[in-house]
Amino acid sequence: MPMIEAIDRTKIHVRDWGPAEARPLVLIHGWPLNADSWEYQAVRLAEAGHRVVAYDRRGFGRSEQPFTGYDYDTMSDDLATVMAALDLKEATLAGFSMGGGEVARYMSRHEGERVAKTMLISSVVPFMLDTDDHDGVPQKVFDGIKDGLRKDRPEFLSEFFKTFYGQGTKKGGVSDGVLHWSLMMAMQASPKATLDCVDAFGTTDFRPDLDAFDVPTLVVHGTADETVPIDPSGRAAAEAIRDAELKEYDGAPHGLTATHADQLFQDMLEFHES
Repeated sequence: MPMIEAIDRTKIHVRDWGPAEARPLVLIHGWPLNADSWEYQAVRLAEAGHRVVAYDRRGFGRSEQPFTGYDYDTMSDDLATVMAALDLKEATLAGFSMGGGEVARYMSRHEGERVAKTMLISSVVPFMLDTDDHDGVPQKVFDGIKDGLRKDRPEFLSEFFKTFYGQGTKKGGVSDGVLHWSLMMAMQASPKATLDCVDAFGTTDFRPDLDAFDVPTLVVHGTADETVPIDPSGRAAAEAIRDAELKEYDGAPHGLTATHADQLFQDMLEFHES
């Protein structure tokens, strides 16, 4: 797997599958995972004849772990570097969870260069935080996440993934194997990156970025998402982005890349090929 050097010389681990001449999909993972979390979609999209690029965000997975740089300007610059280094053109950008933030900031900061379509999947866009002008998630929730990480990161994340995948709900839930696998991915990450990204996805306001979405956009979100509630995120994004298409997965939790793997693959494939 290639390592691509970012502007600050941080090395970003990239997986590039499928025919080089095919129109690419770029998959940006969520917190606190890495590119492997796209497994259910990435393998099948490549098998369908598409070029599939997925990379580990700085500080996560096999990418290098600098002490700083976990803001969306820097992380969208990393995305731009990957796109340029691989000379990707007419790409579909798909951001899951906090990865939706990279998509939004890339569209504004880098003017959507090399992008033909975008997908926001269980995404934090446009704004997670509860403020005077926005009904979102209280700051104390994000503070509690950071407190839990500092006290006992393995135990906190082990419990976190149960909500993430909707364990015990009618349309959620994954195997013990997926829960263990997710924890393994999360523990591979830098503890500093894991903490700093809570601030990034929890408090970054992407509402000013939404006007930059000038390409077809698919928004996918579960109605039972307790990690990133659908109202301040998926529904708000679909309403604000011009001509966006919203697909609500009834009863689906946050981690629908696994719980609704087949449905998501089919929706991603059809949108990319349309």
